[in-house]
Amino acid sequence: MPVYIWKGKNSYGENRKGELDAPDPAAALAQVKRLRISNPVVKEKPKDLFANISIFKPKVSGKDIVIFTRQLSTMINAGLPLVQGIEILEKQQSNPTFKTALGEIRQDVEAGSTLADSMRKKPKVFDNLFTNMIEAGETGGILDTILGRLATFMEKSMALKKKIKGAMTYPTICLAISLLILVIILVFVVPVFSKMFEDFGSTLPVPTQIVVNLSEFFKNNIMYIVMALFFVVMIIKKIYGTEKGRFSIDKGLLNTPVIGILLRKVAVAKFTRTLSTMLQSGVPILEALQVVAKTAGNKVIEKAVFRVGDSIAEGRPIAEPLEECGVFPNMVVQMINVGETVGALDAMLEKIADFYDEEVDQAVENLTAMIEPFMMVFLGGMIGGLVVAMYLPIFKIASVV
Repeated sequence: MPVYIWKGKNSYGENRKGELDAPDPAAALAQVKRLRISNPVVKEKPKDLFANISIFKPKVSGKDIVIFTRQLSTMINAGLPLVQGIEILEKQQSNPTFKTALGEIRQDVEAGSTLADSMRKKPKVFDNLFTNMIEAGETGGILDTILGRLATFMEKSMALKKKIKGAMTYPTICLAISLLILVIILVFVVPVFSKMFEDFGSTLPVPTQIVVNLSEFFKNNIMYIVMALFFVVMIIKKIYGTEKGRFSIDKGLLNTPVIGILLRKVAVAKFTRTLSTMLQSGVPILEALQVVAKTAGNKVIEKAVFRVGDSIAEGRPIAEPLEECGVFPNMVVQMINVGETVGALDAMLEKIADFYDEEVDQAVENLTAMIEPFMMVFLGGMIGGLVVAMYLPIFKIASVV
């Protein structure tokens, strides 16, 4: 529906202006007159030139969706109609991309569509997990409860991602700085020493000669090195974009000595938390497993969960295929088996998720504690080795003198 901007004077003679949605200018003018605005001027709001260019559109963040979900849950719980609640949240939304999406969802719901079906039209904003749970909430008449669970689930998922990113930020920055220092020394500092060494007329020590040769190689081939790194990154991205390539890379990451342990714990926490939330919301287990598999973020985990779904469809209990896939720890399998046996699978999954959230915290702390001394030794050894190599000829001359 078009947006119109208007201006005019109210009954007190004060200047007023605003925006409103209307099917045509006449309807917009009628709405403004009902506000008792005299001599109103109404015109269609100019369209943003970059509105349809995705690169200029701000992305909808997880925080935006969590706040929207929590507020909509509160409004519905307080008895506010769904359409009115979405309209209020749309008007107060500062993100233009999300504001537009909410406006289109509101119009669909007003036209008789369900909230879940309306949200499915916005896959870049609301994923399958979100829309399936909304559908379960609408079907069971507990939409406010489901929205509350969704908000809690998303908050915990965001906290988990933040921990992982926080753990990887420090070593990434240290590695980038160390490589930058290495390049600067090889390209700008070593050539100065190299020119000085040429005047000595004597044979350079082996470590010094290696550094000088490395410096010459960098200076003469810096563009080729940058291009090679670019092509390597592009090739890895291309391989990761294929089904087989991504599976191989994800499998390799899971088998990495230190990082693999952390990734497995994160995968278990995410799997159990997501499945628990969906089961508590009334989503059938087979449908829930399909969604959980697609949101796993790791092809090995995704394939294992799909196999679990196929086994359950054949009438087998969930614990057996989980154990056979070899991805999930034995303790997790046994706890799920107990939960399934006593009819409290969702509660047991939530307990496992809470436990593995703490395990991830501990793993992140251990990883950070291990990386810090390693980076110190790496940086010290690299810079110290270069300095010693550059001063060895000077020490040699001093000893001769």
